[in-house]
Amino acid sequence: MKSFRFTLTVLALAFVGSLKVTSAADVIIEPSEAEKDAGFQTQGEYTGEFKVEDKSVKIGVQVIAQGDDKFNAVAYPGGLPGDGWDGKKKLTGSGELKDGVARFQGKTPDGKEGTGAIQDGVLTVTDADGNLLGKLKKVIRKSTTLGLEPPKGATVLFAGSADAWDKGKTTKDGLLIQGTRTKDTFGSFQLHVEFRLSYTPKARGQGRSNSGCYMQARYEVQILDSFGLSGEHNECGGIYSVKKPDLNMCYPPLSWQTYDVDFTAAKFDDAGKKTANARMTVKHNGVVIHDNIDVPKSTTASPLKEGAGPGPIYLQDHGNPIRFRNIWLVPKP
Repeated sequence: MKSFRFTLTVLALAFVGSLKVTSAADVIIEPSEAEKDAGFQTQGEYTGEFKVEDKSVKIGVQVIAQGDDKFNAVAYPGGLPGDGWDGKKKLTGSGELKDGVARFQGKTPDGKEGTGAIQDGVLTVTDADGNLLGKLKKVIRKSTTLGLEPPKGATVLFAGSADAWDKGKTTKDGLLIQGTRTKDTFGSFQLHVEFRLSYTPKARGQGRSNSGCYMQARYEVQILDSFGLSGEHNECGGIYSVKKPDLNMCYPPLSWQTYDVDFTAAKFDDAGKKTANARMTVKHNGVVIHDNIDVPKSTTASPLKEGAGPGPIYLQDHGNPIRFRNIWLVPKP
């Protein structure tokens, strides 16, 4: 593995901290509309075996649409995040779609020139002499907790009706729209939320399908199209302004994704002095990304300040369309 040098035209990518404003025409929330876009069809996750010094090595590649038929790509030796990658080495590159084929130029593992090409859901990599190095097939992963049914004793917050939400709005096909909070308030709990990011290939950074899921309207787990990014506190899965996720498990936009949060509320004495911080364990798409993390304060821009009382579940409206479904909560003592 030390000799692994796979690149697709290596770039220094400014993924984080930038903001590019997009028009409404550049934002797609319906999968049927996105399927008409060649960039969306090319974008996604690819996995398979790659030839490295006469050995077969598993590799995963995430291809991220950037608009105007251009792409960024991230390669993960060992497999995709959550499916073999060790969380250490990764390589970045770029490509462009022309005549129905997304082409990437770069170096092969032995340092020679090579070519990557994506067509019909297959990423084919060859060396300068045309010798095949590997074929990676496009995969569509699903969270292991997708569609998880509420257990006995759960409080169902959303199953098609927005009655439990303050000024909650739904789409024609029965999905909850961002920008609402529960009418009821809660202390400690286990929460299940399913969400779908919009497809905004020309947006960047915090302008790319931004929202957030707030425990007690105080502690935010960020929602953002962070597919292929480094995984920071202000990216998908991050506890905003507190801690980045242990692993970036964000799927491509318009995939249904899940958060499963075990939340323990902060404790206060009779005088109102805090005696214990809030704590969270978070699974993103079934993978633990925060394990019993101490949350010492309410997160940046939380609508409710930290305090002794319970609080609602808040789904932030940050100006980007997000869809939610299958939301339920199990109160904890």
